[in-house]
Amino acid sequence: MAKTGEICTFCGRGSRDVSMLINGISGAICDECAQQAYEIVKEQMPAPRSSFGLNQNGLPKPKDIKDFLDQYVIGQGDAKRYLSVSVYNHYKRLLQKITSDDVEIEKSNIIMVGATGTGKTLLARTIAKLLHVPFSIVDATVLTEAGYVGEDVESILTRLLQAADYDVETAQRGIVFIDEIDKIARKSDNPSITRDVSGEGVQQGLLKLLEGSIVNVPPQGGRKHPEQKMIPVDTKNILFICGGAFDGIEKKIAKRLNTRVVGYAASKDTATVDRNNLLKYITPTDLKSFGLIPEIIGRLPILTYLNPLDRNTLRSILTEPKNSIIKQYVKLFEMDGIKLTFDESVYEFIVDKALEFKLGARGLRSIVEGVMMDAMYSMPSSDCKELHVTFDYAKEQFEKSDVNRLQLA
Repeated sequence: MAKTGEICTFCGRGSRDVSMLINGISGAICDECAQQAYEIVKEQMPAPRSSFGLNQNGLPKPKDIKDFLDQYVIGQGDAKRYLSVSVYNHYKRLLQKITSDDVEIEKSNIIMVGATGTGKTLLARTIAKLLHVPFSIVDATVLTEAGYVGEDVESILTRLLQAADYDVETAQRGIVFIDEIDKIARKSDNPSITRDVSGEGVQQGLLKLLEGSIVNVPPQGGRKHPEQKMIPVDTKNILFICGGAFDGIEKKIAKRLNTRVVGYAASKDTATVDRNNLLKYITPTDLKSFGLIPEIIGRLPILTYLNPLDRNTLRSILTEPKNSIIKQYVKLFEMDGIKLTFDESVYEFIVDKALEFKLGARGLRSIVEGVMMDAMYSMPSSDCKELHVTFDYAKEQFEKSDVNRLQLA
């Protein structure tokens, strides 16, 4: 702070007339002149390229996006293609120039259906590594209808604003992944006098976000109240990607496909149906039967599915991706100066247990954690610099771990 009697070299006001004086070698500047100088520089200098900026030359093509996803996510080719095309079209839509033909490209919101542990959230997180637009992941299970305990639908956009450093213009070009969309399905097809505040009420609230409208967003999320300062956000150019397990929807698909009918002609018609992967036959009709309202289905025009994970896929997930589970543990031990190696039979054992527990790729992490827990506890304090995990060691450690209790659940 300047002493009393010093003046601003720019405007000539003394320290008593301004809030702050900043001293230099041969002069001083007050806070108001500093603010004006900043505004002048900001106006005259060319704007720096935002980290979220887009340009036609750097636009990743659908194949480029899928190739990037292949480095981190094993399998799920159909879902990757749908996701790649949707994101690519979102980029093109943002770069669209207004022409005389008045053709306006509409956004292609997407919904992904797949069992738990098949990679829905991983796909979303991985594509965030590639994008040059703000990206956020939100959970639909915390949302309730306005006026009830929980979060308002508008709070979905709060995380997107945070990802964009509260730059509203940048946030309005972003992508939002809404996880667990199936948990807000309508609880019953029968009309009821009670309010479904965490189901159909939330779906109704999502309609305006998905379609595109100006929404008042609470900057810190949570509940809205009258005296709170709101940030208006236009959702017209925000791409929404939804994901959900839709547990039990296979029964509705099977019923629609009529896979249980009796008779030669009927069995002939259903002979080509893959009963082990009924999700590949999913249609918007099945989503409606599950409990999504027709209005929200219409605002999610692109529907794709994720295949269940078979043995070969789980084996690949364990070791092949850039961020595979085994590579993560090798890195953890490497940071302590310990070289970690595994027998091939250990990988087979881990995959067998994952299939047994039916937890998908998430089960792999729990099983490896059970096998490695004792070593991770004791080895950083020891002088040993190498650990080779054999089948017998893995089996012994797993059987005495808490993870083994999953088998009894």
